[in-house]
This record gives sequence, structure tokens and C-alpha cells, in this order.
Amino acid sequence: MSRLVPLATLLSASLVVAQPVTPKEAQLPSLAPLVESVKGAVVNIDVRKEVKGDELLSLPLPMRQRRGGAPPTAPGTGSGVIIDSKGLVLTNNHVVADALTIRVRLDDGRAFDADILGRDPLTDLALIKLKGKPEKLPSVALGDSSAMRVGDFVVAIGNPFALAHSVTLGIISAKDRDISAGPYDQFLQTDAAINPGNSGGPLFNLKGEVIGINTAINAAANSIGFSVPSNLAKALLPQLETKGFVVRGWLGIAPQDVSGALARALNVPGGEGALVINVNENGPAAKAGIKEEDVIVALDGVKVTNASGLVRLVGLKRPDAPATLSVIRQGKALELKVTLGTRPDVEGLGAVERPESSGEAPPPRLGLSLDDLDPRFSSATGIRGGAAVVEVAPGSPAEKGGLRRGMVVTELNHKPVKSRDELMKELKATKSGDVVLLRTVVPGGGRGLQAIEVP
Repeated sequence: MSRLVPLATLLSASLVVAQPVTPKEAQLPSLAPLVESVKGAVVNIDVRKEVKGDELLSLPLPMRQRRGGAPPTAPGTGSGVIIDSKGLVLTNNHVVADALTIRVRLDDGRAFDADILGRDPLTDLALIKLKGKPEKLPSVALGDSSAMRVGDFVVAIGNPFALAHSVTLGIISAKDRDISAGPYDQFLQTDAAINPGNSGGPLFNLKGEVIGINTAINAAANSIGFSVPSNLAKALLPQLETKGFVVRGWLGIAPQDVSGALARALNVPGGEGALVINVNENGPAAKAGIKEEDVIVALDGVKVTNASGLVRLVGLKRPDAPATLSVIRQGKALELKVTLGTRPDVEGLGAVERPESSGEAPPPRLGLSLDDLDPRFSSATGIRGGAAVVEVAPGSPAEKGGLRRGMVVTELNHKPVKSRDELMKELKATKSGDVVLLRTVVPGGGRGLQAIEVP
């Protein structure tokens, strides 16, 4: 039953609210101080990329080749954020992948060329570095994305539709979103306006910390955008900066979610976990004693609620790391020790960890990553010796010399190449100004000769 309030009481309350206020008290809250403190670290990224595939076919025939037979290029734009005063910029992989040139523009009017330090297509993160010796660069810190709550305010700053340093306000709409973009989806969802060109730009909390890197939108909806959590970025940054790619732990199983009925049938308390439906022969899980129909409910004490959660936890661990799996098998709890392996490069990204015994990294000055030939590849192609090209950095001397991922280097300066380590040793011995001559084979029979100028 509603309670009647005397009119005199309402009038009295309204008079209290309507009391005059001073101009200072009348000022509305503003995000301007926050924006002014961080926007200097937000950058606009302009790239030129080679036009390939369907995009190339969509061009008029006369435009499909540039003068001299070179493929046509097209501009692209995105955003990024300076996370270190020495010129490290965090952005999206899709903003800079395959870029021939990268130009970074700051809010203060300065502009710098940039090189790619590392890329991870599986999380759509990339780390680039400004060239030269830029001084007095503003930078911002990466915050704790796990501390964000649904409903917390956030600010996005970026370069939507080339409208530099646009600012939008919203909230965290949801956490841990899986949008089927990759095996490690754990996006923050926000209703802060994000548009093409915002990609790679930061999502700030009200402390001025970056808690997300804006990555994707739902094109069929309004105010549904997704950001890579800052905690995931922090976990990958050391590898992006030092290795140029990310290697991940691997368990060697095929997991699936445990539904309510499955949980009851398998006698799983709590009804959560990752059901093992297949175990790779001789993989880390098989060696640890994991069996089909086991349900993994925790990894090193961290609760596993579903299959994707297990994949993320394992992927954040380094290869060869020891781990403890909490398992339910036929209703009984078990603790199994496992030594993780290295996640196979099933996407063909070239992110393959080098053997520890090698002790040599690909020469960064050439922009070339190499690996030994897989015996199955040698058997199928008949190519017995050489080194496989697994990654070529955009704009690098290797790319300018004509090397592409998938090629096999069989000769260096007219001498046969037997292995990756042998080629690496010879390349490391080259001097600035040298020109190396490489004979290559492409699976399928194509052969070529490439010359690379050593910077």
C-alpha cells in the first residue's frame, strides 16, 4: 500500500533543493582533467599495406600493378598507446600486420616512423617501437583489468575514421567475452563508442590506467565493442619485446565444456570443468596419465570452469613448465603432475620456440625467422636439406630481398645449406654492407634466387 505524503512536506523538500548555490558548487563533474593527463600517450598509426587477395581483384585491371611490376598498396589507419618512454607502442596486430611502412603521429604534432617488435595474431596484439631517439615521450601505465567491474566507467581514445584523438565515454558492459575471434578470447565488452580506426587504442579506467586495448566491434549493433584485457597484454609483452612472437604452453588434449547432464553423468561436484574428449598420443597430458573422460577442474590451484578457461590458463604458461592438474575421474578427485609442451604452430604463424641447445636467435637486423625442416615436409617434397622461412618482418631487408614465409633456403652464396643453425651461423658472421645470395625453393617446385643487403 502506498503511503500518502502531505503536500506541505513535498513543498518544503523542494524548497531545500532549490536553495541558491555558488558558481563553484554549480560546476558539473568533468572528465577533462583525466583526458588531458593521458591523451598525449595515445597515438594515431598510419600504414601502407600491399593489396592482396580479394582486395586486389576488386581493383580495376590497370591498378593491379604499380610501375615496375610491384603490387599496389593501400593506406590504413589505427590507434595505439605509448606504454614506455623509450618509444614502445602497444596496438593491434591487424593494424600493423603486413605493413610496408608505419608512421606514428602524436598529439603534440610530432611524427615518427616505427618498426614492429612483435606480433601475436591469436590475441590481436602487437608491439611497435618508434625509430630514432624521440625525447620527452608521454607514456601511461597498464592497469589491472581483473579489478574492473561491470558498470565501471571507462574512456576510449583513438583515431576513428581518421578523426584524431577522439574521446568517448562508457561503462564495462561485460567481462570474459568469447566472440570466437581466437582460442584465447577473454574480451572486456564496453558501450563506449568504438569505430574503425579505434583499433589498437586504449580503454582507460578513471585512474588514467590502460585496462584494455580496443580490438573489435559488432558491426550489426550499436555500442558493443570489445577490448583485449590489459592483464593479458602484460603477460605477453616480455615475449613480444624480446622474441617477436609468443610461444605458449601445451597440454595435448581436446577439451569440451561440462554441461549439467554431463556433470551428473560423470559425477562432477559443482558441475564445472573441462572434459577431456581426446588425448594426443605421447603428448604432455598422456605422459602425465590424463585419460579420456577425465574432468579437469583446476590448474595449479586456479579453478577451471570450462574448456576455453583451461586453454587460456595453459596458454599463459611457458613451455616445459611443471603444473598440477586437479582431476575428477569416475567421481574421484586426483592430483596429476604434468610438464607442459610447446603449443604446435597449427595456424602457420611461425611462432615456434627455438631449441634451448641452439642458443641463437634469428638476426633481427635481417627481419628473418628460420626453422629446421620437418621430416614429414622433407618426405612429401623431396627437399632434404635447408632452412625453412617461418616469418619475415614487414619492411625488413629480408622482405625487400624477396623472401617470403614458406620458402626453403637451400644455398647461401653458392654453398649448400644443411640446417637452420648452419645458416644462422653464416648470417650472423656477415657484416654491415654485405650482400648475401640465397637460393630458395617453394613447395610445389618453384625456385628462385634472392639477394639481401645486410644493414
